Amino acid sequence: MRRPTIIDIARRVGVSKAAVSYALNGRYGVSSKTRERVLEVASELGWHASSAARALSKDRSGSVGIVLARPPEVLRTEPYFLQLLSGLEQTLSAHAVSLQLAMVADRDAELATYRRWWAERRVDGFVLTDLRVPDPRPALVRELGAPTVLFGARGRTPGIPGLRTAERRDVLAALEHLAARGHRRIGHVRGSGNLQHTQRRARAISRAARDLLGTEVLQADGGYTEEGGVSATRALLAAEPSPTAIIYDNDVMAVAAVANAEDLGVRVPADLAVLAWDDSILCRVVRPPVTAFAHDIAADGTTVARMLLELIETGTTEEAEYSPRTLVPRASTG
Repeated sequence: MRRPTIIDIARRVGVSKAAVSYALNGRYGVSSKTRERVLEVASELGWHASSAARALSKDRSGSVGIVLARPPEVLRTEPYFLQLLSGLEQTLSAHAVSLQLAMVADRDAELATYRRWWAERRVDGFVLTDLRVPDPRPALVRELGAPTVLFGARGRTPGIPGLRTAERRDVLAALEHLAARGHRRIGHVRGSGNLQHTQRRARAISRAARDLLGTEVLQADGGYTEEGGVSATRALLAAEPSPTAIIYDNDVMAVAAVANAEDLGVRVPADLAVLAWDDSILCRVVRPPVTAFAHDIAADGTTVARMLLELIETGTTEEAEYSPRTLVPRASTG
């Protein structure tokens, strides 16, 4: 007969593989009721832990790591990262796992941090975000053998599970919203041009504008910062003809454009419609409030944390998708 596994127990109990592993190893993170049911089913199935798995379980640090290599001004002002870290911490702390965070200035320091943390056994795995073009990190974590989950992957990355995005649907929703209000000349203020998701979104917006409106999108880089957003907006408005609506890759750049509209020589939304890719309290308190895509970034953080814990505990995890985005119309688009 085939030897029973924790997958068999998880299916019988109706919980995740990681939860079964925690229960079988007497670790914090599951309720006493779940633990009792897992142990009961394990006994029924005749499950026994392998000595190798038991040794591996004891040789853990109880921490996972995330390394951020964005400019300090972005990390200080963008609510996105605070929500992501909050979601990660919520799930990790529930399983008595700590989060190690490093903010570094450049790629060399970033790669050195991954190598040092893994060599020193300071972490049991990594959350990898902000994939770049090109990006040596996926190859590095595969070389290290470190359990890793990608946050914001578009397709599949060999050997590394991820939380995937499906941006085309959202791009279409944004352009249809603007087109319904009479806009045909669309601008796009991008984030950092070396990020994979920035390039994907720029291509998707350009393609959708050609298909829906038969026009080309004017694009400029804003770098996700307040100053960059205003500077990129000024550059787009200087074009002939200038756009009547601009999509911004984050809330900070969109809000900065609205707050500086008078200096830019436009009225929002009379002369210029503004739409932000990410929603936050900034979009709601500025006047006029900014139309934006609302989505639960903290929930996405909890999903990634769950995936990583399961990968560490069991060696496998299922791919997942971002929480759905919902376009919230506000006064900035009329």
